[in-house]
Amino acid sequence: MLNKYLRKILTARVYDVAVESPLDIAPFLTERLGNQIWIKREDEQPVYSFKIRGAYNKVAQLSQAEKDKGVVAASAGNHAQGLALAAKELGIKAVIVMPRTTPEIKVRSVKARGARVVLHGDAFDDAFAYSQKLVAEKGMTYIHPYDDEEVIAGQGTIGMEILRQMHKTVKTNPDAIFVPVGGGGLIAGVAAYVKALHPEIKIIGVESTESACLAAALDANERVILPQVGIFADGVAVAQIGEHTWEVAKDHVDEVITCTPDELCAAIKDTFDDTRAVCEPAGSLAVAGMKKYIEREGCEGQNLVAILSGANVNFDRLRYISEVAEIGEGREVILAATIPERPGSFQKFCSLLGKRPITEFNYRFSDPDKARIYVGVKVGGEADARQSLVDQLKGEDYPVLDITDDDVAKYHIRHMVGGHAPGKVTNERIYRFEFPERPGALLNFLKTLGKRFNISLFHYRNHGAAYGRVLIGLEVPDERIQELQEQIDKLGYRFWEETDNPAYQAFLR
Repeated sequence: MLNKYLRKILTARVYDVAVESPLDIAPFLTERLGNQIWIKREDEQPVYSFKIRGAYNKVAQLSQAEKDKGVVAASAGNHAQGLALAAKELGIKAVIVMPRTTPEIKVRSVKARGARVVLHGDAFDDAFAYSQKLVAEKGMTYIHPYDDEEVIAGQGTIGMEILRQMHKTVKTNPDAIFVPVGGGGLIAGVAAYVKALHPEIKIIGVESTESACLAAALDANERVILPQVGIFADGVAVAQIGEHTWEVAKDHVDEVITCTPDELCAAIKDTFDDTRAVCEPAGSLAVAGMKKYIEREGCEGQNLVAILSGANVNFDRLRYISEVAEIGEGREVILAATIPERPGSFQKFCSLLGKRPITEFNYRFSDPDKARIYVGVKVGGEADARQSLVDQLKGEDYPVLDITDDDVAKYHIRHMVGGHAPGKVTNERIYRFEFPERPGALLNFLKTLGKRFNISLFHYRNHGAAYGRVLIGLEVPDERIQELQEQIDKLGYRFWEETDNPAYQAFLR
């Protein structure tokens, strides 16, 4: 199998439109992590991601009859832009079916590259179904974003470039290559080339904890379908590893590391500090996984390569990314603390923090004896820095709760005002929802629940993503719980009940 892909990669037609992207040393990460850190800059492709390689290689090898009928794909991401440009360069008609939730910037980018965009449905499955209808009715060729041998071969040229560039620069092979994983096209291509020539080089996949389909497949020793997929790293939000990609990955990927959204935000900041590139969440996976690998292994002096796979990030998302980057790095702790409600209490509390920078301090009067404060504090990067601060404050008899990892605290409470509910609010139940971000979606959400139940708390903030997040409080007597559950099921959105959430209890109950 590897020999087959090796031949395909060596003869892949990618450089008519793709460029040989730089392999840059990351000086700050290198110094901090004690290893030679290299970043493969696929953000410098014409469509700001590696997807142009596989898309062009596939389209270029279609028969003339196939080219005459055109190509189609369902995609809201980088594959859409890659295919649009590939088709434009080859003079082929292209139709991209995108969910209605797709951010306008991505729709405009695909149109600017010559493709016709069809908006259909709220999710990828709806768009995919419509694309298959076009295949059946018009005879168009569907170009898969990852599960195709020619697409895999196109992505595999990245592995070829890494080995050539490393030998040209430092005359050695990398010890390990870290590869972001969605459906597996990139890691299958890189693994096929590298392992065929140098099986000793480690190929390490990195997945989001919200969509770790390769890790799940390796654990089960077969392809599995994840019951749900998270939305933060949308470029790798895939529920099942591809069939062709699995055939390569199961035997030639050394391991898979998973990273949280907070860790991805920290890696975006790390990459920016070294390269000034603002990568998308999926594009930061390799750097995030590499950092965890170094911490786990304690390795030093190795040559480690991280593939920065793309930089198509919505500007609006940068607000959230910058807010949690320090948390993801372990350099910020969010606390719910109780202090006496009397003059001088704030000053005394802050003096205990010493020279640690305060990033956030929220307070509202609610009790004549005790004040609850929401405080963010920068700490050192040491593993026990958070706990040391908590222990110090508890040692001074301050009741403190570490809510750094609490989603309700991070996404909602830090932006809310008003304090605790008055006694007249009864039977309050708290829910957190994710829903497709499109015009009218929030209104539809409110119509479904707000007409039947009194809303006692509400927070929504646009993060520039395809999905929105809502925290809602509803007054629901026990006898109407079943009715509420039926309405929630009718909405069909992902949700979590947060009535017992400690951050809610501390600040809003």
